[in-house]
Amino acid sequence: MGRGDLTNEEWARLKLHIPKSGQRGRPWVSHRRIINGILYRNRTGVPWRDLPARFGKWKTVHERHRRWSADGTWDKIYAAVLADADAQGRIDWSMVSVDSTTCRAHQHAAGARRKPPRVPGQDARLGKHRPDEGLGRSRDGLTCKIHLAGEGGRRPLALLIVPGQWGDAPQLIPVMERLRVGRLGGGRPRTRPDHLGRDKAHSSRRNRRYLRRRQIKHTIPEPKNQRANRQRRGSKGGRPTGFDKTIYKRRNEVERTINALKTCRAVATRFDKRVYVFQGTVTVVPIRLWLRG
Repeated sequence: MGRGDLTNEEWARLKLHIPKSGQRGRPWVSHRRIINGILYRNRTGVPWRDLPARFGKWKTVHERHRRWSADGTWDKIYAAVLADADAQGRIDWSMVSVDSTTCRAHQHAAGARRKPPRVPGQDARLGKHRPDEGLGRSRDGLTCKIHLAGEGGRRPLALLIVPGQWGDAPQLIPVMERLRVGRLGGGRPRTRPDHLGRDKAHSSRRNRRYLRRRQIKHTIPEPKNQRANRQRRGSKGGRPTGFDKTIYKRRNEVERTINALKTCRAVATRFDKRVYVFQGTVTVVPIRLWLRG
């Protein structure tokens, strides 16, 4: 076992959720060796062609990652790992925070073809194609932004990738809609935390109405301009928003979650042209974090 490879305990948890065989009934190359190669590339950010020989052919590792990103296998594994963690009581629902981080895009991440790509190994086009490929132009060049919901144990529960110039406030609802942790015993998945924390970038009437409608307790500071506008309108402005400074101190947990996510160089800097491949690259990181317990 090399540095950064899956341990025996992690592999025992993971192998229960991975596909059993390849296309047309042919067995795939050892999943453990391939996944270790994907983890190595995520951690170091090296080009796929520069993977060490101990992981086998680089093309096999790349195609496995690309195919699993396209058909949603990484998402299914992520959901299964979250369900196991919730059944074991390892998810801290007392405080879930939402935040975002910007990732610079490498020059190799630009230049993808505009037409929808084909699903690897299939004749159909990719269903969830995004023409923007999750890239946006800002003052520093091409960037993308990762929005996530992190639990109190500093591990992600939901992920969303958007272009870098998109605002934070409109993405709160899409992130919360992705927060779905299944139950092993059956029943509806859990979608509501005990409490939600966010900074003032997400303070909008639309977001607050959404959280009230879903009966989610939240702590979001109100910007000065919104507070002044509410006071100017008098009784029509509504009641002042509640704010608990003690609970808000836990906002550092989501910042530390982002730090754990961006320790992987392939996440801190985007090298993937296609957004669905980068989505898989980002999803692999929280899978590993949850496997570590």
